[in-house]
Amino acid sequence: MNSISGKEIRLCRLFRGSRRLFAVPLDHGVTLGPVEGLADVNRVVQAVIKGGADAVIVHKGLARQLTCLAAQPDSCELILHLSASTSLGPDPNQKELVSSVERAVQLGATAVSAQVNLGSEAEAKMLKEFGLLGEECERWGMPLLAMMYVRDGARESEFDATKVAHAARVAEELGADIIKVNYTGSVGTFADVIAAVRAPVVIAGGPKMDSPGQLLTMVTDAVAAGARGVAIGRNLFQAKDPSQLAAEIRRALDSAV
Repeated sequence: MNSISGKEIRLCRLFRGSRRLFAVPLDHGVTLGPVEGLADVNRVVQAVIKGGADAVIVHKGLARQLTCLAAQPDSCELILHLSASTSLGPDPNQKELVSSVERAVQLGATAVSAQVNLGSEAEAKMLKEFGLLGEECERWGMPLLAMMYVRDGARESEFDATKVAHAARVAEELGADIIKVNYTGSVGTFADVIAAVRAPVVIAGGPKMDSPGQLLTMVTDAVAAGARGVAIGRNLFQAKDPSQLAAEIRRALDSAV
């Protein structure tokens, strides 16, 4: 009889069996500083847990502060973000690894994540680090969430379906278990991104939107195209009522065909 691996067990915890993943990135403080909505991270995490989020994504320092996760160990999973850069640096698109899979294990994380910006001058270095990170994840049985963006200097490239599909394929071929990319703007074009890989794809929340309705439409359309979930940050933690919006996102994910 075949035995189940540690990575498979952790993936089942993230997707709660077979339902769509609802992750909430809260790693913005390293890149942008003390952004609005993240002054009290425990409050935000408690709100999104109440709304039905499956996981939060944070850097190692904040992971130690999440007492609400320790108090509710089965309510929400921890994904440790391993790469970073700041908006103050000469090249904010150059992400460097700042932690390890071993540290994620020590902190009780269910998965790790790392970002790669394709088209940037530092692309080759990021690809090398990501590929080696994939091997480290295999050794530890840790799922790897790839945050893949096209950052070649042209704003339109970030949502170009052909380039986004290329980014997704790079992530899969280098060992990603879950792939986070920008939504390309339509069900048809995003279906092409989904078709490029076999690994589950989740959409990024992207820039702050004008209304919750706009966000929910994007979620519904992405799922209709085949997305296996969402990873929504500032559109959620900067919302007037994060808990209510999280509940609406959860319903959109669960009710979509």
